[in-house]
Amino acid sequence: DKGFGFISREGEAKDLFFHSKSLVGVQFAELHEGDAVTFDVEDSPKGPNAVNVNRA
Repeated sequence: DKGFGFISREGEAKDLFFHSKSLVGVQFAELHEGDAVTFDVEDSPKGPNAVNVNRA
């Protein structure tokens, strides 16, 4: 369990990084590849990342 993952967005070439600390209402282990999620995008020194990530 790495504690981070990536979110693919339709129409966007780059995936968004997210950290397990950015999850809201769901545990990291409960998410699986292909799950639909909601999130906000926040800029960071390393580029945009997803925060407030929750299952859709």
